[in-house]
Amino acid sequence: MRLRSGGFGQDSEPPSRLFTYALGFWYQRRIRRILELAGYRITTGLPNRQDLIGVWGRKPVSARGRWVAARTGADLVTFEDGFLHSVGAGGGPPISVVIDDVGIYFDGRSPSRLELLLQEGMEHDPQEVRRLLSVLKDQGLSKYTPPVARSSAGEPCILVVDQTAGDASITGAEADAGSFRRMLAAARSEHPGKRIVVKAHPEVVSGRKRGHFSPGMLGDNVEFLTEPINTWDLLARAEAVYTVSSQLGYEAILAGRPVRCFGKAFYAGWGLTEDEQRIDRRTRALTVEELFAGCHLSYPIYYDPWRDRLCDFETACKVLACQVEAQTDNDDRMGDVFVEVRLWKRGNLRQFRPGPIRPRYETEAASAITKAQADGRRIWFWGSKFPTGLVSEQPDTGMVEDGFLRSVGLGAELTQAASLVFDRRGIYFDPNHPSDLEQHIQHAAEGGADLQRARTLRDAIVRGGVTKYNLQTGWVPACPEGRRVILVPGQVEDDASILRGCGEIRTNLDLLRAARAENPDAYLIYKPHPDVAVGLRAGAVAHADLQGLADVVAEDASATELLDLCDDLWTLTSLMGFEALLRGKDVTCLGTPFYAGWGLTRDFGPACPRRTARPNLDQLVWAALIAYPSYVDPVSGLPCSPELVVERLETGKPGRKAGLLSKLQGLLAAQSWLWRN
Repeated sequence: MRLRSGGFGQDSEPPSRLFTYALGFWYQRRIRRILELAGYRITTGLPNRQDLIGVWGRKPVSARGRWVAARTGADLVTFEDGFLHSVGAGGGPPISVVIDDVGIYFDGRSPSRLELLLQEGMEHDPQEVRRLLSVLKDQGLSKYTPPVARSSAGEPCILVVDQTAGDASITGAEADAGSFRRMLAAARSEHPGKRIVVKAHPEVVSGRKRGHFSPGMLGDNVEFLTEPINTWDLLARAEAVYTVSSQLGYEAILAGRPVRCFGKAFYAGWGLTEDEQRIDRRTRALTVEELFAGCHLSYPIYYDPWRDRLCDFETACKVLACQVEAQTDNDDRMGDVFVEVRLWKRGNLRQFRPGPIRPRYETEAASAITKAQADGRRIWFWGSKFPTGLVSEQPDTGMVEDGFLRSVGLGAELTQAASLVFDRRGIYFDPNHPSDLEQHIQHAAEGGADLQRARTLRDAIVRGGVTKYNLQTGWVPACPEGRRVILVPGQVEDDASILRGCGEIRTNLDLLRAARAENPDAYLIYKPHPDVAVGLRAGAVAHADLQGLADVVAEDASATELLDLCDDLWTLTSLMGFEALLRGKDVTCLGTPFYAGWGLTRDFGPACPRRTARPNLDQLVWAALIAYPSYVDPVSGLPCSPELVVERLETGKPGRKAGLLSKLQGLLAAQSWLWRN
């Protein structure tokens, strides 16, 4: 039999018919899709000898498939979750699956495809394997990564790993409940006086299953750990690890910890553990990197839900890391009270912080504060709707606003956002108060940024012509040779960034006058704000007033083409100033936007004494586009990376619109208060 794994794309051969007799293969859509991409066509009935029979692990229902295989002579294939699964135990569909035509990895009583891979050896670049192992550790990923903040705090301990009673991996490891009692006794006797921590299984903590230990039976000097903790943070505290067959024992090996194994686990018998049971079939001594390459790189297949295709290990790590980040501190961000969030934005908001706790919505600040304080919840205000200074004066209060890579289409047209910012200190457009973005910029300037990632992201934005709204047209003004080209983007004049970030000059007309006075010989292009141009917001400049100020009004030209065309950009607080910086243009600010005051722009707006750092451009990019916003894929609706959003915006993938509300807005164009931020 040829094992189907599909590589990273569709298999060139016709799909193999896979006969299954368990409902999970049918109703779990993610699993069914992964197997389709791997080259299997799921069906049921009576197979021929050339067909395959699929079973899931060693669940009782898998006995049906094994019985049919024995009666028909069809080959048996066993499927199981891979070593990267989801956020938390039971936290969602798997991101990896193992396909085994020999046995299954957790059943040490007989060989498995993984065992043969490890025994025979695999060809991997050792340097690349070490790099990918670092990716796993640095991102803090494990099979069921808990959505909790990373922490280096904690006392050293001897770690004893509990598992769920009756788990198939225990039976397959030729272990039983007595193995767990012997394991704890060994940990005590071999480390007298040491602090022993028994790690409870997450499904035991949730009450879905029971384990082998409970607090009352552990005795003195033994702690029963039930709160969620990142695996790598826990292992950093462990001086030694005791396990029967848990994957945590394997991850302890990857973390460089001594492991004592009381069952025939898939990672035992390779010279990396102290084993209570011999596995004579395993005669090869492995390095840590070889074990990792077999278990994480060669054995599973990985699924990319962003692009609906099979992928490599590193891509799967990126997908899972985004989901973990989105759910981390979810109680703080989405289990709280949101104020002034329009109805059409609420579904989109929910995508940014998935999880079991739903937000509450209020329209009045006083009511929100009362309810939030009563329940111990955080209050979040949308955009410009918060009372001035409230975020800094009121504890547990934050701001939500669109990010800087938003959508294909305007927010005023009810196009859903691909990025949002959740700011606990203030908000980026208000220089009168500190913000999380300022802290990120300060941190980046002190060396805390991934400059290579920022540089690559900036290059992708410029190369793809990506801006905040990505409105494309075909008209480009013809600029005369020999004259300096200055772009002046108009803004919505009642926008919060102008109300809070400008001095005496705060209208589009005054901006044009200042730009012309300073540059009498320049070729000046004025681009009205799209919301103003379509009549949804305030800020229009009369045609007569434009005479002698603007050489051309580029209402229909795309922002990208104008940015490429200009030498200099004059602005109040427009995001186009930041987009011009990304493209290496000179930028003059008459207000105080988030990117001003750091030494990268020429500033004539109100000074911000807090902004003393001097970041370079890539440090600013890292803070503003990587560290500060949260992102959701406009296609799959899943948390994602800024790189994926740039890819979507470059290819013109539109953000979702708010359905009937979008149509209704067209009928009520004069009542823009219904949908405005």
